[in-house]
Amino acid sequence: MNRKRYPGILAIGWLSLACAALARAEVPPTLLPLPTTVGGDPNRIALGQRLFHEPKLSDQAARSCASCHPLDRGGMDGKARAVSADGAAVLRNTPSLFNVAFNYFFNWDGVVTTLEAHTEKVMLNPNIMKANWPGVIARLAGEADYVVAFANAYPDGLTPANVVDAVTSFERSLVTPNARFDRFLRGDSTALSAEEQQGYRLFNDLGCVACHQGINLGGNLFQKFGVFGRPPSAAELIDAGRYLVTGNPRDSGVFRVPSLRNVAATAPYFHDGRAADLETAVSTMAKYQLGKPLAERQRDLLVKFLHSLTGEYRGKSLLAEPSAKP
Repeated sequence: MNRKRYPGILAIGWLSLACAALARAEVPPTLLPLPTTVGGDPNRIALGQRLFHEPKLSDQAARSCASCHPLDRGGMDGKARAVSADGAAVLRNTPSLFNVAFNYFFNWDGVVTTLEAHTEKVMLNPNIMKANWPGVIARLAGEADYVVAFANAYPDGLTPANVVDAVTSFERSLVTPNARFDRFLRGDSTALSAEEQQGYRLFNDLGCVACHQGINLGGNLFQKFGVFGRPPSAAELIDAGRYLVTGNPRDSGVFRVPSLRNVAATAPYFHDGRAADLETAVSTMAKYQLGKPLAERQRDLLVKFLHSLTGEYRGKSLLAEPSAKP
């Protein structure tokens, strides 16, 4: 299937040394606000929304996409690690699907580079939805309204490719604009409090922006988890990360840098969910990723800034929080 590109994806011209140089410039690097509206075929998006909540996409109709990505909980399940189909396999933390259209790689190890490939891989994964295409098509074909809906949305009707396209059409619509930080980027200097603006400057000065860059503040680069030592964990599990995809020893322990959009609404954090709150996550990143342990005041300023990244879905904030005062 063809990759569908978005203008925001073109904004990821932030790589390696260029990122680091910009992060240390006097003027903070330009980050783009999310678009306030998204395109897409309304029929396909509506069909995809129904399929997103449809257990028939999984083996024995046991779970849907929404089982792990509930949209009323930040687009992720809130667990340290996702629960496998058999309840026995150890999986990774579930990333949010909000703003997923602006990512270039998917999953923690970047195993796929299109949302279509990601959707199909999750459906057919025996540890997740455990589906197979003959079974999925037979279950959907048994519902007359699904047959009609596919016929209205696609010239060739109900096919595996069209099931995937409908689901990804809906997922691409899961954009959360109008975060206070977006309003700040659009020129509203009162959208962030004085402390949040201090946190934003610190975010740039420390070099966080070198990896959490682009329109999604991350989601498009890879980095070793623990550049300056192994971050602590109560239940350490060895995960080779991107090495499992590339086979390159340099990729051992390397993971996709997650987007920070709506990060205040998507605890716990990291690929294994080891950080239960933002304070712990920020302190861990500063010490083990940047080699710059933070004072409590610095940590708190960064956390305040991160709260300004919470956007809105269908006009409602993903996380209830008090309005900022300048």
